[in-house]
Amino acid sequence: PGKPDIVLPGRKAVIFAHGCFWHRHCCRLFVWPKTRVEFWKHKLNTNHERDIRQQRELMQQRWRVGVVWECALRGKSQLSERGIASKLSSWLDSHETPFCEIFGRF
Repeated sequence: PGKPDIVLPGRKAVIFAHGCFWHRHCCRLFVWPKTRVEFWKHKLNTNHERDIRQQRELMQQRWRVGVVWECALRGKSQLSERGIASKLSSWLDSHETPFCEIFGRF
């Protein structure tokens, strides 16, 4: 389900890189648009609901799901590349944790 950005079949894990705006992340990088409000509300809510559904489907198929949010990669809240790599590596090595979410500092 979905189109993961990275698929690691040997570890039965997928990783999504999500833009905070397009996937409606609750962080500083997401702001509801002030024009065409109904269009954007429908579009972004649909994206968010699809993300949740696809993650759930993948985990039901025993895939582990990781999400790296845009705010972890840029802006004032960004994490270091080493920090992101370390979190992903720890999660991948855990073999048990079904879900990992990496986001910027709040």
